[in-house]
Amino acid sequence: MKVLVTGAAGQLGRDVMIALAAKGHQGVGVDIAEMDITNGASVSRCFSEVRPDAVIHCAAWTAVDAAEEPDNREKVRSINAVGTKNIARACLDYDCKLVYISTDYVFGGDGCRPWEPEDERNPLNFYGQTKYEGECFVQQILNQYFIVRISWVFGQYGKNFVKTMLSLGRTRKELTVVSDQIGSPTYTVDLSALLVQMIESEAYGVYHASNEGEYISWYEFAEEIFRQAAVEHNEEYGLVHVSPVSSEAYASKAARPSNSRLNKTKLLEKGFSPLPHWKDALSRFLHEIKEKN
Repeated sequence: MKVLVTGAAGQLGRDVMIALAAKGHQGVGVDIAEMDITNGASVSRCFSEVRPDAVIHCAAWTAVDAAEEPDNREKVRSINAVGTKNIARACLDYDCKLVYISTDYVFGGDGCRPWEPEDERNPLNFYGQTKYEGECFVQQILNQYFIVRISWVFGQYGKNFVKTMLSLGRTRKELTVVSDQIGSPTYTVDLSALLVQMIESEAYGVYHASNEGEYISWYEFAEEIFRQAAVEHNEEYGLVHVSPVSSEAYASKAARPSNSRLNKTKLLEKGFSPLPHWKDALSRFLHEIKEKN
């Protein structure tokens, strides 16, 4: 299968390309230099050259706070919403499957119940609004689509919470981390394997995907990062003391959801493999970055 991967230079896109190769598929990775998703003509030219059987659409504006800046809003919408519309239209023209990567931020973020795939969407911030608009375009234009909402992403090839904690832990022995935002981490290696499994199927629909295990706070995630890092990397990480604080202690331009719990039972119901436990994912991630450094 020939699979076009947008945002192939990004944190998720690079692991998707690796996962495709591992399963014997031909991955064609593109970034803005090869295809500008905000330009319909550029998208059409790329599809005409590649003629993919499926598309895994990872390209997105993901700087959540920067998306709130008035000067950025047009660009954010052109990438996350209009760009996704252009990709969906091209998938329709070339009769290929689409996997659209979305986010828990399309929900309102209140309550304690895990969000179901078909729950009403009510974004708290502009980033979430544009990803919601992207979902709507996919659903309006296509029948052969997977919308996959993810949360708390970490991987080898980009900035993320785990790397930030490790960096801070090298110079600071006391940290504060919010404890009133609850969700699940998602390791790009595990997610990529699932996305490849999806394009090999026709079980289309809206899904939630993150690593398995209990729902946790960012504070609890940080504690586990330092516990494992002390064993895997450097025992001095075990000396880092993490204190819980409320979200109000951190002023940010974009509102963050307190409830990022995602119900993932639909994956099993449709025959897909659940992602491994998030502690196992974190362990593999820490081992991999140790091997590379």
